[in-house]
Amino acid sequence: MEKGIVLKVKNLNVDLGKERILENLSFEVREGDVLTILGPNGAGKTVLLKTLLGILPYEGEIKWMPQIKIGYVPQRLPFIKDVPLSVKEFFDLKNVSEKEIKEILNSIGLKEEILEKKIGDLSSGQFQRILVGWALASNPRVLLFDEPMTGIDIGGQESIYELLAKLKKERDLTILLVTHDLSIVYKLATDCLCLNKKMLCYSIPKDLTTERLSQLYGGEIKFYEHKHD
Repeated sequence: MEKGIVLKVKNLNVDLGKERILENLSFEVREGDVLTILGPNGAGKTVLLKTLLGILPYEGEIKWMPQIKIGYVPQRLPFIKDVPLSVKEFFDLKNVSEKEIKEILNSIGLKEEILEKKIGDLSSGQFQRILVGWALASNPRVLLFDEPMTGIDIGGQESIYELLAKLKKERDLTILLVTHDLSIVYKLATDCLCLNKKMLCYSIPKDLTTERLSQLYGGEIKFYEHKHD
């Protein structure tokens, strides 16, 4: 595999039951890229991430850079909120040292006192940060995010976006990000994959025209600009 290519996907097809969820996808991701995956609900975005992680069966080729470490932040883990674990006990499941946990908390902008809190008592924004931190615990080179802003208020969304940009810079991460937030696409992404079971486009963000987005989402597109100080 050529130097610098983290992921190569060729002629990827995924069937769940008798339904074809992903059809004939081919793309590449290079080191340091931020690939955003856009598409309407039911387009196969989460299925794509799970397939790339080896969770779902597929036909075609998925080639990761040898020995690459991958972290995954799922869209939501509702059952975890009901488990009577403290944040520290949650991190202990990953078998990381106390020193590492403190470094991770510093990376994700949380204070050490949060370790004693129960997972169920965290705000949605804090919980999302903890999930990001948990994914960082294996020191991955690649992070896969499935709609990290879901269920978080606008202020929290903004800080999660800032966190992604900070982690990307500090750790030189390659990121694959499923999102509906177009302002984040324009600010963070190097490439965009427009997906609705098939690949409708693969482009740089500035080539995402309103016409192309309307075709992808099937209607008028509204842009929500995030303000930065």
